Amino acid sequence: MALRKLFFILWVFIGGFAFAANTAPAEAGEKYNPVPFIMHHIQDSHSWHLWGEGHHSVGFSLPVILWDGGLKVFSSSKFGHDENEVAEVDGNYYKLFHNKVYKTDASGTIHEHDGHPTNEAPLDFSITKVVAQMILAALILLVLGFATAASYKKSNVPSGVAKFIEPIVVFVRDDIALQNIGSLRYKKYVPYLVTLFLFIWVLNILGLFPGAANTTGNIAFTFVLALFTMIVVNFSGRKTYWSHMFDPLGNNMPWGGKILVYLILVPVELLGIITKPFALMIRLFANMTAGHIIIMALISLIFIMKTYMITPVSLGLSLFIYVLEVLVAALQAYIFTMLTALFIGSAVEEPHHDH
Repeated sequence: MALRKLFFILWVFIGGFAFAANTAPAEAGEKYNPVPFIMHHIQDSHSWHLWGEGHHSVGFSLPVILWDGGLKVFSSSKFGHDENEVAEVDGNYYKLFHNKVYKTDASGTIHEHDGHPTNEAPLDFSITKVVAQMILAALILLVLGFATAASYKKSNVPSGVAKFIEPIVVFVRDDIALQNIGSLRYKKYVPYLVTLFLFIWVLNILGLFPGAANTTGNIAFTFVLALFTMIVVNFSGRKTYWSHMFDPLGNNMPWGGKILVYLILVPVELLGIITKPFALMIRLFANMTAGHIIIMALISLIFIMKTYMITPVSLGLSLFIYVLEVLVAALQAYIFTMLTALFIGSAVEEPHHDH
């Protein structure tokens, strides 16, 4: 019974994606192009669009926050339902072009050179769809944290939400932090690793809802996560870590013979400071984006082939990928957290003494 309920819920989600897919129906005789729909789904936006088109669209506006000779705050509804209108704020005119805000004239003219806008772009601190979902995920984690703390104030035996959170914390502590960092220094990194795991996992799950933002499929978001890891790893680096970086061969051979080798090894070791977090950034971004694109492409088959006879096949395959994405949501959170712990472990590793 529980399994049937799960599949029913997943089917409703996939149906929601399919309902949202027809945001730009093709004209009679015109071939449907799924690329705009797919890109619309995976890209960030200044408004939270759920489904529909034009004045029949369902969603809500988000605050636009600009610095243009002063702070400018207004609703994204000023850009219109299709985000093609010109917004007038304090005598200045702004328009969205490829999801970026540019200053224009009253008619909304965008000047381009080699395909790139040459209009002035104010500093944009807006609460976009991705940022709003990050805030939502943070609030969810805060509620879970306070609820768990309240449970332990009543009793040392976990109850309610604590029954769900405690196994996750113990898993990250014992199977990720302890195993990769070591028993001497793992404890102070557990809060960071638990927060990292839960934050990525919650965002991955939220991204599977129809109309939600693909936050972990945003390269800027994964870049910041990878940057945090790089900072933690390198500020935690002990003498052994940095000596291996600049003297990878140690005392195994005289300096005269090491110079030529070091001209290659040292730059490679220093490059590893960037390439390790870069790999984290690309892995999470690529895996979460690929899953969304595959689901959207499978749903688009209904409109490409212009027949509902393909619907069972399209939705069936989409449901299969969707179930995999539920598993991938936890898997990618685990991989990012585990590799972060592994990099920290290599930075705080104690020197090995040969007898």
